[in-house]
Amino acid sequence: MKLQMHSIHFDADQKLVDFIQKKADKLDTFYDRIVDGEVIMRVEKDESRDNKVIEIKLNIPGAQLFAKEQAKSFEAGADEAIESLRRQLKKKKEKQLAHH
Repeated sequence: MKLQMHSIHFDADQKLVDFIQKKADKLDTFYDRIVDGEVIMRVEKDESRDNKVIEIKLNIPGAQLFAKEQAKSFEAGADEAIESLRRQLKKKKEKQLAHH
């Protein structure tokens, strides 16, 4: 799946980009018609430790799915966001199967 990565106020290292890509690629096993996606990572100027924000948008035929997470690390945030997208994809697929 083609993902556009954007890191705001910092440079995401290749390891992080690869980590997110690998996790997101697993979503194809739940829904094989994902067109592409966009990942936005930013560090909030926040006093709390959970200052890493990750937003993931997925484009699928006829819809766009979105997840946003705030966590201590981008890896943790990506895990949560991708899990949320997995649930959304599953729900979408079940709805489609119910219509057929």
